[in-house]
Amino acid sequence: MAKGYWVGRVDVTNPEAYKNYVAANGVAFAKFGGRFLVRGGTFEAVIGSSRARNVVIEFPSYDQAIACWHSPEYQAARAKQEGGAEIDLIVIEGYDGVQPGGA
Repeated sequence: MAKGYWVGRVDVTNPEAYKNYVAANGVAFAKFGGRFLVRGGTFEAVIGSSRARNVVIEFPSYDQAIACWHSPEYQAARAKQEGGAEIDLIVIEGYDGVQPGGA
């Protein structure tokens, strides 16, 4: 079964408000098996647009990733953000097929 991922691009506009969200979101991520693969970090936008911060969260499945988004726990954390960030986020199914080189 393919994993599920949240891929987010974030511009924090109010760091104090955003801290409230960060302090609360771990409850939902833990409940649905989410784990950070990327959380900030140095990056180079080599083509197209970008935001100041990037996040990739892996879930055991696409269904778990979607369920986390819709969960009361995550929505409560999101409400604590109080407009502290501009966010682009997709939830996407991972790929389990053949890789380059046939591996």
